Amino acid sequence: MVSSLRNQPLPDKLVVFGEVGLAGEVRPVARGQERLREAAKLGFTRAIVPAANLPRQPIDGLQVIAVERLDQAVDYCR
Repeated sequence: MVSSLRNQPLPDKLVVFGEVGLAGEVRPVARGQERLREAAKLGFTRAIVPAANLPRQPIDGLQVIAVERLDQAVDYCR
């Protein structure tokens, strides 16, 4: 959404996932832990995820940013 709005790609090494509700809330998705581990394996260094998908333990080499609303995620996509 952000890349379309700004007509530019997201920053390198940034992965983002979640489901966006009509009121701008960012909802969790299934298998969030697996997605984050796989993203780290693929070389991503930052992840923006729904707060409910925040990993229980840190994932080596991956900074995880938890958000609850779309506007928070947009702020981190700079």
